[in-house]
Amino acid sequence: MTQITNHRDGSVLVLTFNRPEKMNALTKEMYAGLTAGLTEAADDFGIRAVVIQSSGDHFTAGNDIMDFMANPPGSEDSDVAKFLGALLNFPKPLIAAVKGNAVGVGTTMLLHCDAVIASPNSKFSMPFVSLGLVPEAGSTYLFPLLVGYQRAAKIFMTGESFNADQAFEMGLVAEIEADVDASALKLAHQLAEQPPTAMINTKALLKAGRHDAVAAVMRAEFELFAMALQSEEAMMAFTKFMEKKGK
Repeated sequence: MTQITNHRDGSVLVLTFNRPEKMNALTKEMYAGLTAGLTEAADDFGIRAVVIQSSGDHFTAGNDIMDFMANPPGSEDSDVAKFLGALLNFPKPLIAAVKGNAVGVGTTMLLHCDAVIASPNSKFSMPFVSLGLVPEAGSTYLFPLLVGYQRAAKIFMTGESFNADQAFEMGLVAEIEADVDASALKLAHQLAEQPPTAMINTKALLKAGRHDAVAAVMRAEFELFAMALQSEEAMMAFTKFMEKKGK
């Protein structure tokens, strides 16, 4: 069974994390599947919007630690880097439907979405520092821009989580709805009915002022992230995490 499902709903492409037994923890293959879906949507004029959603009770637990260590993203042609690049450059409306836990990249990817619909039980966290790593996906630029430096620094440096109401107040989430999948699909269809060229140009204009800056920060983050993965500090943090998880 594929861990990223891909289906069309009229002019909307729906990409679904489909590994609920592992809280949709992301693997190398899942990153490749997401990139393929976003690339297909970008190139197909018949697709006017994309929804990213999840099966099961959670959006994603972030990276699958074992898979991540077996396939460390050490270069810009890795599946992780290709997915982040596809997110940054995706030209059409991108909607996320979040329920349960959104950990690590499960939160940072939302900074690239045009609208995030969250369930009341959503819980967001970016525990990169706690794992001996640095944040990614341009989040060290985008998150302070959204919430202010001190609030972003506290969240990044402590690894603390925050709930749907806090995410809404921050501006990370556009709506809180009980049925996130239906709400996200409804919004995606609403956007898909808009004149497509005007939509693409409007999104480009909205992001033009920070696109190059985000791209530069993403490259710097990725280099430091790859270095941190090889560090003794990260190995100790991962071991501690796995021991805690096993209890």
